Amino acid sequence: MIKVKILGPGCANCKKLEAVAREAATALGIEAEILKVSDYLEIMAYSVLSTPALVVNDQVVCAGRIPTVAEAKGWLAGAA
Repeated sequence: MIKVKILGPGCANCKKLEAVAREAATALGIEAEILKVSDYLEIMAYSVLSTPALVVNDQVVCAGRIPTVAEAKGWLAGAA
């Protein structure tokens, strides 16, 4: 199972990023555990300067923007 984290305060962009991640996982048929992280100390542990950020298996793959579903699918497929 792939672990996916959405780092951010819970804003609208964070919700969009979560939707993109879920859509990508569903499209690939990958079982993914998607967690929302809003604790600033935990976010800072990933050295992320801007949110939202997408973390796949404890590796930051995108920060400060909302990726396309195709980009997210590539990252998830690479982690599977």
